[in-house]
Amino acid sequence: MISRRIVVSLAAGALALTGLSTAALAQEKAAKPLNIVVYGGSGNIGSRIVKEAAARGHHVTVVDRSPKADIAPAGVKLATGDALDPEDVRKNIEGADAVVFSVVVRPAPTPDFALRIAKSAVEGLRKQTGPKKTRLLIVGGASSLFNAQGKRIIDTLPASMRSNGEVGAAVEALDWLRSEVKDSVSWTYFSPASSISPGTRTGKFRVGGEQLVTDANGRSAISMEDYAVAMLDEIEKPRYPNNRFTVGY
Repeated sequence: MISRRIVVSLAAGALALTGLSTAALAQEKAAKPLNIVVYGGSGNIGSRIVKEAAARGHHVTVVDRSPKADIAPAGVKLATGDALDPEDVRKNIEGADAVVFSVVVRPAPTPDFALRIAKSAVEGLRKQTGPKKTRLLIVGGASSLFNAQGKRIIDTLPASMRSNGEVGAAVEALDWLRSEVKDSVSWTYFSPASSISPGTRTGKFRVGGEQLVTDANGRSAISMEDYAVAMLDEIEKPRYPNNRFTVGY
């Protein structure tokens, strides 16, 4: 059953899709540089988020088990860390305005990997003791989104895919954030379009809430480069605190 909150969000999301985001056609320098930590910043999506953040003039730190210096933009700091260790998270995000968890591993090392990552991130934030609290942004999955008929994408998948722990854990991570974490820390879950792949940075896309963003032909897609643009837009000007959003052409 779809909750009233989700139904309202779906309606709001439909309204939001009437406009095309063109705010970031060019990589303008941010009015106020932020300290941004990116776990998984050497990966496919994470490295593009790092590149976009650095191009906007933010202070960026990449945290990975094996950071790749050869793909990091000039000025970006590199740190070795473990996204599944909350104490490691606490240390690496000290003084940060935002931390992005772009820890996407395929195949997932364990069926509940996405949920474990979310829990580690939240626990790390909860360990912060200073006056400055870091905002959490998670690179999520699309299966928790709803289609035009109001059905959750994961519920429309074949049984073999629904039983895939990798897919289910990403959905469980969002559900856990909403039901258990609530507003105890500042978090945002960013679901991509159904298809996300390397491509071109256009700065033109549509932003939605609970419903999968599709084009006139019913296709749901976004480039990793434009996903990164939308992520930085949200970091700089939060619109979805303690909530989820999505993006597509």
